Amino acid sequence: MNARQRRLKALIIKEFLQIRRDPSSLAIAFVMPVFLLLLFGYGVSLDAKHVPIGWVIAKSTPETIGFSAAFEGSEYFIPHHYADMPAAIRAMQQRKIRVIIRLREDFSRELFKQNSPAIQVIVDGVDANTARLVSGYVQGAWSQWLTHQAALRGISLSLPVVAEQRIWYNSAVVSKHFLVPGLIAVIMTLIGALLTALVVAREWERGTMEAMIATPATLAEVLLGKLIPYYLLGMGGMLLSIAMAVFLFEVPLRGSFWLLPATGTLFLLAALGMGLLISITAKNQFVAGQVAIVATFLPAFILSGFIFDIDSMPLVVQGITHLIAARYFVAILQTVFLAGDVWAVILPNALALLLMAAFFLGLAAKKAPRRLE
Repeated sequence: MNARQRRLKALIIKEFLQIRRDPSSLAIAFVMPVFLLLLFGYGVSLDAKHVPIGWVIAKSTPETIGFSAAFEGSEYFIPHHYADMPAAIRAMQQRKIRVIIRLREDFSRELFKQNSPAIQVIVDGVDANTARLVSGYVQGAWSQWLTHQAALRGISLSLPVVAEQRIWYNSAVVSKHFLVPGLIAVIMTLIGALLTALVVAREWERGTMEAMIATPATLAEVLLGKLIPYYLLGMGGMLLSIAMAVFLFEVPLRGSFWLLPATGTLFLLAALGMGLLISITAKNQFVAGQVAIVATFLPAFILSGFIFDIDSMPLVVQGITHLIAARYFVAILQTVFLAGDVWAVILPNALALLLMAAFFLGLAAKKAPRRLE
């Protein structure tokens, strides 16, 4: 082992001793991902389940009972029955129900007549996403029940379009399978930046940075001595998050497991480099921590495609998303977890992460102090 390797080893050991003395870094690396994954994994859902719906059935017949029974016992709806439309409308105004399904008195007689609307569906559009989902569910249930009734009566049902749909990669349409992989990228952006955002600032506050600069250690050795321990902590937190996604949230892992730590390394280096740059620039732990949260978590949450579709954003905002490292890792994680090893997606995004890691680490090295002022 030459002198350079001995100095680097000593700096890494010093940093690990610092981590043991101040276990807040361990909490950031291991406790925070678990807490945030549990919080968002169980708290955030795009599925519309247990939606209260109001039924207004003017005349009870075998057909109306049969159609309303199609919604009974469903995990998507909680039926409530009302005597007339004013009562149902009051319930919707009070947010007690989200949908009103009205079956007229001549429902059974007009059921299969052309150009005769047999049912009336009114959806509360305050929550546009839930309204779209619920509207789709009701239309699907109506079409399915109508087709079944036509088959029982031996008549042909002429629908304008018959769509035969297949859902790939997430056939159960469980939003958690889509959200949890993206959530790992958003959380690790915050964890990676926070881990290194405090290390150099802490040295400045304690006045030990001057002592490190005065030692024979080179700038590269000092930065590597800071980077390597927190890289290992960050990878531990990431592997823990992946294990939670697979075993706790039961997200299918269809691609190669080894692609996750390999591309995760590129992503973590970009996040650690950003944190290191913030720490070198701020020279104050409180300021560095605040800047790291604002500059990493919020943009990653909103602009990474984790929950909001990037293609639906304005063109200017779409351009800004290319500056967010989490955008590339979200695409990789969602692809590897749900679709498999799709190299046409993985390689360009991995290359973007490599460039971002090189940029942030290079800029941090350039901004790092080389001599005492």
